[in-house]
Amino acid sequence: MSETKKYTKEELMGKAPRTWCVVLAIVGLLAIAAGTLLPILNVTVAPGAAGMWWKYVYAAGAACFLAGKLLSPYTGTHPRIKRLYRIESWSAVFFCVAAFFLFYNGNVSRDSWAFTLAGGALLIFTTIAIPRVANKELKK
Repeated sequence: MSETKKYTKEELMGKAPRTWCVVLAIVGLLAIAAGTLLPILNVTVAPGAAGMWWKYVYAAGAACFLAGKLLSPYTGTHPRIKRLYRIESWSAVFFCVAAFFLFYNGNVSRDSWAFTLAGGALLIFTTIAIPRVANKELKK
């Protein structure tokens, strides 16, 4: 019978990321949420092309979230949690791809919303899974 390794909390979660990286990621997520809600709520400041400024809010948020995730890597040793953090970083890439499609397709935003949903689903999954895996390993 093989014996499983017992992890400490520091080994599971790694060292805490730098505060400014976490703040950058949170600001990015808030900008993504604002950039998603503005066209849904039909918020326009000026008619025409100037009313499409929400795309820039979304793109800036996606870039901030990606930068925040890339600058705060996982430093723990648990392989499953490491994979979950990598999936969380992929959600930032999905948001950046969605921002690309906002500008590439012009008025058709179907592709960008699909990538936004995919990134959001990955983010929700990892937000739930990381603490569950860590708590499960600590109980061993």
